[in-house]
Amino acid sequence: MRASSLTCLVLLAALPVAGARADRQMDPELRGVILEAIQPSDCFEDKYDRAVWLAYMGPRLGRYVKDPDERQQILDHVHCEARRVDIPPELVLAVMDVESRFDKYAVSSAGAVGLMQVMPFWPSQLGMTNAQLVRVGDNVRMGTTILSYYLRKERGNYQRALQRYNGSLGRPDYSDLVIDRLVSRWRYAH
Repeated sequence: MRASSLTCLVLLAALPVAGARADRQMDPELRGVILEAIQPSDCFEDKYDRAVWLAYMGPRLGRYVKDPDERQQILDHVHCEARRVDIPPELVLAVMDVESRFDKYAVSSAGAVGLMQVMPFWPSQLGMTNAQLVRVGDNVRMGTTILSYYLRKERGNYQRALQRYNGSLGRPDYSDLVIDRLVSRWRYAH
């Protein structure tokens, strides 16, 4: 849930409701949990770590994404979501490069949408809207989660996991292309 949405929910919860006693929810521990949830999270080790990531990858992504704010948003989400599911962020960038060429509005012939070409049946399965597929954060979160799942299922075998991600298990063209992009364009020497 986005911080602004959570803030709205917290504010709505504070409105008086007939017969309700909101003061019974004044648990000090709950307050801390809510405060933590509405604060933006930072998944980088420190400001230096983020600055190095953006400085190194920003110009590479700049070839494809001209808007500096969108470029930074993509790089932040890729790093954070990849870290959340324990996969290399460079692999996520290579998948995006092949899948959508970093076009958040891309739609495939199969109906897959966004940067990571997430299939449109997922939002309805998850109680989301299809509009969320073109939001950078939501698309990257879904795509990295799916990719991570396949990497675990295939015990770290990039070839097979990428083929599952693309729906091309047994056909190496897609996985070879992603791995080539990973090595040739997105390798990150930190």
